[in-house]
Amino acid sequence: MGGAHGVQGIGTLMKIVKSFVLAGLLAFAPTLAVSEKAYAQDAAAPVAAATVDSEAAPADVAETVAAPARMKPTEGIGMPRPAEFGLQEQFSPTGKQARWIHDALLLPIITVISLFVLGLMLWIMVRYRRSANPNPSKTSHNTLIEIIWTVVPVIILLVIAVPSISLIAEQYKPAPKDAVTVKVTGYQWYWGYEYPDQGIDEYVSNILSPEEALANGEPNLLAVDNRLVLPAGRPVKLIITAADVIHSFAIPSLWVKMDAVPGRLNEKSFLIEKPGVYYGQCSELCGVKHAYMPIAIEALPPEEFDAWVRSQGGTVSGDTAEEAPAAEETPATAAAADAAAPAKI
Repeated sequence: MGGAHGVQGIGTLMKIVKSFVLAGLLAFAPTLAVSEKAYAQDAAAPVAAATVDSEAAPADVAETVAAPARMKPTEGIGMPRPAEFGLQEQFSPTGKQARWIHDALLLPIITVISLFVLGLMLWIMVRYRRSANPNPSKTSHNTLIEIIWTVVPVIILLVIAVPSISLIAEQYKPAPKDAVTVKVTGYQWYWGYEYPDQGIDEYVSNILSPEEALANGEPNLLAVDNRLVLPAGRPVKLIITAADVIHSFAIPSLWVKMDAVPGRLNEKSFLIEKPGVYYGQCSELCGVKHAYMPIAIEALPPEEFDAWVRSQGGTVSGDTAEEAPAAEETPATAAAADAAAPAKI
């Protein structure tokens, strides 16, 4: 009997151990799977970039159309400045409107209210201290004061609401039909860009090492190998999504910020007023390398952007428009050739 009980106890102990082992595997399996996927993406990113680059620029196009030279960033433009504590200088219409609301409207109102409340508190502490006011007043209501502290905040909120609602409407205004459309996909931990209207397949953008960023004259942790190239002065529409976890595509100097959610397409439209290089970062905690997922936009003049598109093997609207008349003339040309040809005997 004692032996049977001992065997039964060992069997029970083994079941408990197996349960703990299975529970541990179930707990850590998602983490291991995500880590393996992330490392596989990191290893595949440079290969994918080289493959896309080779596919996006056929030999005949590369020989005839050269890509514009990589634009050098301007210190303090499109990037944070040393000791800066306010909003970055804005280079989009919505960004300028938002900065005006912040600097010319909100900050003065906040400052006046804060100083008024501080002064009122100091005056009350001095005027109504115990030594100066041994017999406190028993007044509990004052109709005039109550009307003032009700009406004045309502007026302040209305003053803030009018331009704020206008800004919200501008931020979510649909892009025009001729906008340059780019599909932006967030990965752990890099970005992918695709130009469906121009026929440019997706290419990936990874962070540069500190040495490479310094050699290029770019800020550390913000420089990338392949920038998102956009035209300045033309409306832009971004279709933003993610492949794994939630990311956020954010460019502070352009007033652009939109979450990238797996399985969802979010749209963001804007216009860049000035050519230049504009930096941003992923603004949604997305894993261990969240801090190393920068964004760099290179805004080119329209003519240079068209040249860049052609250098990548893509097409611009002008190219297709010029080809259409030639295609329409082909039947007439063929008929004329048939009429001019000698009759067969």
